[in-house]
Amino acid sequence: MTPLVRCDGAARTFGSGQGATVALQPTSCEVFPGARIAVMGPSGSGKSTLLHLMAGLDEPTLGSVEWPAIGGRDDLRPGPVGTVFQGPSLLPPLTVAENVALPLLLAGRDERSAAQAARDGLERLGLAGLGDKLPDEISGGQAQRVAVARALVGDPVLVLADEPTGQLDHPNASAVVDVLLETASHTGAALVVATHDPAVSDRLAERWGMRDGQLDVHAREGASVP
Repeated sequence: MTPLVRCDGAARTFGSGQGATVALQPTSCEVFPGARIAVMGPSGSGKSTLLHLMAGLDEPTLGSVEWPAIGGRDDLRPGPVGTVFQGPSLLPPLTVAENVALPLLLAGRDERSAAQAARDGLERLGLAGLGDKLPDEISGGQAQRVAVARALVGDPVLVLADEPTGQLDHPNASAVVDVLLETASHTGAALVVATHDPAVSDRLAERWGMRDGQLDVHAREGASVP
């Protein structure tokens, strides 16, 4: 099976000289179609940096990141890779529905089908009544769920979620994980979730441990996946 993404000794350092910060030590790993991976570790351990490299949003300062089953870095978006960021990521001038539809429009979908797909995605996350609102008119938790809908609307083959439940209460967090798992199962997408929440990681089949910028892909434990 061809991996969706492969990190080969990929490392990331910010700054230079004595002020340099090593966010990710040289890391080698692969994510295959259908994978369900939780990247576990405390804040500042390098989880976000790893996901940003996998998403092609950043480049390693050492080593390489490739997407053998997808193509080059320019082929990742919009479409094949869906990313849920840790913080607010909606575009303020666009309505909630327009934010969700944007990846489809950038991929060349017509406005009508993109709008319908956005409505369907919002409904799956219990946000059907928010489509016409602007991002500053909804709560932070609602905005995070909208961001999840946007990441999934294009049926990506790889979903990378960085602390997707960090701003949510338990019922909403559980609902978001439900949607991530259901969508991944329906489309066959791989799902990689960076989290420090055992309630999230317990629902994924694999756990990778991370601490001080070092990834341990062998730190795997059985998970109680529903």
